[in-house]
Amino acid sequence: MDSTANIPQTPATPEVPMAVSDQQNSALLDDTLTFLTASTPTNSGPQGLAEVERWQAVLASSERPGLAKIKQELNQLNELLTDSKTPAHDIAELLASLGAETAKVAEDAGGDYSSPLTNLSKLLIKAGNTLSK
Repeated sequence: MDSTANIPQTPATPEVPMAVSDQQNSALLDDTLTFLTASTPTNSGPQGLAEVERWQAVLASSERPGLAKIKQELNQLNELLTDSKTPAHDIAELLASLGAETAKVAEDAGGDYSSPLTNLSKLLIKAGNTLSK
């Protein structure tokens, strides 16, 4: 075979945003609140990474304004959590920043999401503070 011949390429399958219902959003929020309430940041690596990945998938499909920084920080958190050599302080700073951004979203959320998002914000900041000690 000629090494300069074109090799047929399978076209990349475009990622289709996941449609997420309000009920699924609420369930994910409840799961995350339960996770953060029940565990300490120092022993929750694999489960924490799974929660981050779930949120990344859900937020990727959201077109709500004000989520860009949260999406970016979740991507950074995913990278930090996959590297076992990441200093705890780096993760703590990112958790605190995510908590602050979540508080901003909670202010605009209204309805049934405002209170759980405010609680999530507090728990993220608390986890960051615990991890930085």
